[in-house]
Amino acid sequence: MAAKTNPTPSVWTRQRPAEQPGLSQPAIVREAIAMLDADGIDALSMRKLGARLNAGATSLYRHVATKDELMELAVDAVVAEMSVPAAGGPDWRADVTAAAASFRAVALRHPWLSAVLGQAGLAYLGPNLMTYGERLAALFAEAGFPEPSPAIDTVLAYVIGMSTTEAAWLITVSRSGETEAAFVTRLLPEAQQAATGHQHLNEAYQEAEAGAADPAAVRDAKFGYGLEVVLDGLALRLPQASGPSS
Repeated sequence: MAAKTNPTPSVWTRQRPAEQPGLSQPAIVREAIAMLDADGIDALSMRKLGARLNAGATSLYRHVATKDELMELAVDAVVAEMSVPAAGGPDWRADVTAAAASFRAVALRHPWLSAVLGQAGLAYLGPNLMTYGERLAALFAEAGFPEPSPAIDTVLAYVIGMSTTEAAWLITVSRSGETEAAFVTRLLPEAQQAATGHQHLNEAYQEAEAGAADPAAVRDAKFGYGLEVVLDGLALRLPQASGPSS
């Protein structure tokens, strides 16, 4: 039996249809991102998106074949907001840290992003994500890593994992209608009660209490600490420079 062919070419290789007045692929993607940012992945549907754009489903499908294809476009559009320093700087760790921080910042502006990348990985590898990866590879190659891919995978696994947890927390805070500081402060009595008699939990409670006034700074510090540990481990993988001959 002959193998089935994919009737829908990749969104990255298919020619765009002619734009209609007020409706284009970029406009559709922008509106989809706004919906994702506001209400999450489950709230996005082609029907709701069409209603917001005052367009029928048939019109949308001329520009975007499926919801999965729409997600590919949305992911790549927000990845364009990320930045990576140019290779060749004096401190590769500082440059990788800046790239990771940019990824995290974008992931927190768009809380759905990390979950999508964590589930689908390279299925959403569009041109902007490819460019981000290539620039990150240049940083690691310049630092002396013979094969940058494992180092990139390690850093991105950490950043995506942390950002997924952090984004979920911020969504919970947002739904409470409180500031993050107020939300943390309100939870402290419950945390203290749960920590009673448990040394590790008590230490965690004391940390939460100390950071209640500025929980964003606590999150920044935790992310930075973990990233330093990751980079410490990667640095051990660098080929050792030859010392002076004896």
